[in-house]
Amino acid sequence: MNDMHIAEELFAGLREISLDGKGVTRGSYSQKETEALEFLELYAQNHGLSVNYDGGRNAIFSLPADADAARYVLVGSHIDSVPMGGNYDGAAGIVAGLVCLIKAQREGLRFQRPVKVMALRGEESAWFGRCYLGSRALLGQLEPQALDAPHRETGRPLVEYLEQVGADVERIRAQKPLLDIQGVEAYLELHIEQGPVLVELDKPMAVVSGIRGNFRHRTVHCLGEAGHSGAVPRQYRHDSVFAVASLLMRVDDHWKTILEHGGDLVVTTGIVSTNHDEHAMSRIPGDVEFSFEARSEHQDVLDAVHALLESEAKNIERERLVCFEFDSVVASSAAQMDPAIVDQLKQAAVRCGQEPYVMPSGAGHDAAVFANAGVPTGMIFVRNQNGSHNPDEAMAIEDFHQATAVLYSHLVGEAA
Repeated sequence: MNDMHIAEELFAGLREISLDGKGVTRGSYSQKETEALEFLELYAQNHGLSVNYDGGRNAIFSLPADADAARYVLVGSHIDSVPMGGNYDGAAGIVAGLVCLIKAQREGLRFQRPVKVMALRGEESAWFGRCYLGSRALLGQLEPQALDAPHRETGRPLVEYLEQVGADVERIRAQKPLLDIQGVEAYLELHIEQGPVLVELDKPMAVVSGIRGNFRHRTVHCLGEAGHSGAVPRQYRHDSVFAVASLLMRVDDHWKTILEHGGDLVVTTGIVSTNHDEHAMSRIPGDVEFSFEARSEHQDVLDAVHALLESEAKNIERERLVCFEFDSVVASSAAQMDPAIVDQLKQAAVRCGQEPYVMPSGAGHDAAVFANAGVPTGMIFVRNQNGSHNPDEAMAIEDFHQATAVLYSHLVGEAA
């Protein structure tokens, strides 16, 4: 059985377990997530691998000789999905790690450094409103109040779901790590790209340079003054829509300047709305609600953009006679991949006959949690059409095979 056939069997099994009619759904700490882990456990054992679970009920796979290794390279990704998501987001990284282990077991090969593959629970924020639940709990970073976070559908708190799957809730509540982080010599994650860059460049895979951090304002109000559209001249208007438009265009100008000077930045306003009960074609809008998000590999860029946002808002308040009210900012830190690992993955790509391409990740990943905890971290992206978090994810198995070959070459190449 070749590597691609193994991957196809694993993806097919996960899809069958998780089908929801439109896509796949494996909710964080749900029964479907547990069934997916049980499927992987049985498949791994049938191919001669060892399987264990940690205090967060994340599954850990290894060669039998490495099961008790105190120091090891950890290859991981998440097993949960968003509602009606795709089958490759998260799962591709676990399947890649298992393919590498099964290949080594079949060929009687020992990695230079022990390798363990982890299927992490609870990465997606869709279910409890918080991301990286599994990896943060693993590293003792899950804040106690997160245990009270309600499930999006049932309203039941996270702690009940953790207890249901058999997690060590008391240790998690006490923010005690569920593994010895000093034993993790490196963390590696293969993941589908969740944007169009590799498709547009016609490249099967890339090495990730860093994971963008972000800051978000979920709700910003621009308060002006309602009025008759035909009766109030421009100089007397307190038009909140034009004020918001002015603010976004000025931020866009700053965005362009930052990019022209070699900075990394993406900015999004995904929600803009006037009051449904009050808006009308002939009414000057007095209240606009909008969201704002900025992402960058570099924290100094994020800090600068946030300062610019507030400064330009104050300028527009004076110019257009409005008031901006920002909610509390929600932020996640940027994470840089380890430069040595980036170089080693590029070398592995060359050994596999590929021209190495390096790019940032716009989406967040468990890798960011490990990197910011001081673990040397690296990532590989696989080309994927039609975006992510939807049933139309379209990763080609040949692209996956090429990216997995780079991962395998990296894991064994140091000995070559």
